[in-house]
Amino acid sequence: MNYRKFGNTNLQVSEIGFGAWAIGGACRVGDIAIGWGPTHDAVSVQALEAALDAGINFFDTADFYGLGHSEKLIGGVIGNRTDVIVATKVGQRVGEGDTIVHDNSKDYIISACEQSLKRLKRDAIDYYQLHVGKLSALQQGECIDAMQTLQQQGKIRYWGHSLFTWKPEPEADFLMEHHVGQGFQLVLNLANQRAIPVMEKAATMGYGIIARMPLQFGLLAGNIKPSHQFNEEDHRSFRLTPDIIQRAQDIIRTEIIPLAKQYNTDPAGLALSFVLSFKEVSTVIPGIRTPDHVRMNTKPPVKVSEFDFNYLKELYTSKWKPVTDMMEKQG
Repeated sequence: MNYRKFGNTNLQVSEIGFGAWAIGGACRVGDIAIGWGPTHDAVSVQALEAALDAGINFFDTADFYGLGHSEKLIGGVIGNRTDVIVATKVGQRVGEGDTIVHDNSKDYIISACEQSLKRLKRDAIDYYQLHVGKLSALQQGECIDAMQTLQQQGKIRYWGHSLFTWKPEPEADFLMEHHVGQGFQLVLNLANQRAIPVMEKAATMGYGIIARMPLQFGLLAGNIKPSHQFNEEDHRSFRLTPDIIQRAQDIIRTEIIPLAKQYNTDPAGLALSFVLSFKEVSTVIPGIRTPDHVRMNTKPPVKVSEFDFNYLKELYTSKWKPVTDMMEKQG
């Protein structure tokens, strides 16, 4: 495992991290699936342990994943270890009528942080993130005040923002203009490269960068077929339509697999290596829920040539963008 510096902080993070959304298990808010379908806690624990054995030291979760269950599992395995970096998020909760509420008030964030600390069994959260907090909340200022207060109290070490998937610019620009926060989490993969300008600017200003969804919900591994039936408790059941899967499969078959073979890897390996080719990226967090996922995601990355790196970036405009636009419409 290789390690990279997280922006201007003193954190050294494994270049492959552990995306812990899926281990939260099957979960709904109202009629909306917010998880990845049923899981087994024993397998999740094995995955966490396998990740530690593989040299992963960065674990990314949220209080909304499984409504706290993901944090509890991480707390049970990792606890207060000082050689492991734990990142979590705040800002989404269940409201009246079983609805999803974005709450960025100071009182809520401070209270939610206390609950996360208990579930994680930690004295401090290494990196605390606003969970897709909206620009209006940043402008209002309570969420920033809360983060700075928690930092001063020693309950969090660093903080930042987990940006929106499709339009990451407004919130990132606001925080950079006001020189607050220490990092950003953003979507970066072969199919969605919208955040590259944000990432490049943020990195020059010393922000750490977490790249999420490197495999676009598993789509870029090339194993999901248009006929696949997702569990109704899996959020992909309404996000990855047969048409989206088919279009992605066509690009993977004609463009990605031939190139992956040249590097003696598979589509997933090439997809991860592409994201790691960006010097601005501090860590990449594929979703992991089994020991096999750990093994597959921690294979040594291949060194993509400059020519092929540029080719994969150009493919976003020439091939992937229509598919990405379809995914945006699905939500």
